[in-house]
Amino acid sequence: MGRSGYALLAEAAHANGMACISEALSEDDVPEAVEYLDLIQIGARNMQNFALLRKLGRCGKPVMLKRNPGATLQEWASAAEYLLKEGNRRVILCERGVRGLESELRYTLDLAGAAFMQHRYSLPVVIDPSHATGVKQILEACTTGALAMGFAGVMLETHPRPVEARSDANQALTPEEFSAICRRHLTL
Repeated sequence: MGRSGYALLAEAAHANGMACISEALSEDDVPEAVEYLDLIQIGARNMQNFALLRKLGRCGKPVMLKRNPGATLQEWASAAEYLLKEGNRRVILCERGVRGLESELRYTLDLAGAAFMQHRYSLPVVIDPSHATGVKQILEACTTGALAMGFAGVMLETHPRPVEARSDANQALTPEEFSAICRRHLTL
């Protein structure tokens, strides 16, 4: 739905007591994103969109920067520097997997790289095992590992009916599966 979807997403999130996060795809999205979103995401494909990074660095909202699957740790850190240099100190890094040699999983979940970034740069790191693995059957194990390592959070994809999802159906948890993971691993 593009930018027009921000208002609908924010309404639904806030009506359910949740924060609203979505991605700004371009510089043109920033005004509406700032108006409606509580946290603005920079997706992996835009990690090196420097004009967008600079503009979001001045937006006054928290920003979550997803790592591109082909990016080194230094490239990820450099992207974060664009946000920090513009004055935004509310930067969250998101590890969502890197290209590896394995063909059974979408990407390799780089927990060691994420731990290095959290230690080196003192920025909160969120782990996204849904996009990293593409396999819902191992999301709980990845979540357990991420939480045991002390990361700021875990991002898990859900869908009311995963088989009907238009994208990423294999990685989406049902609301019941998500709730079960939360009950076993999170203090809410």
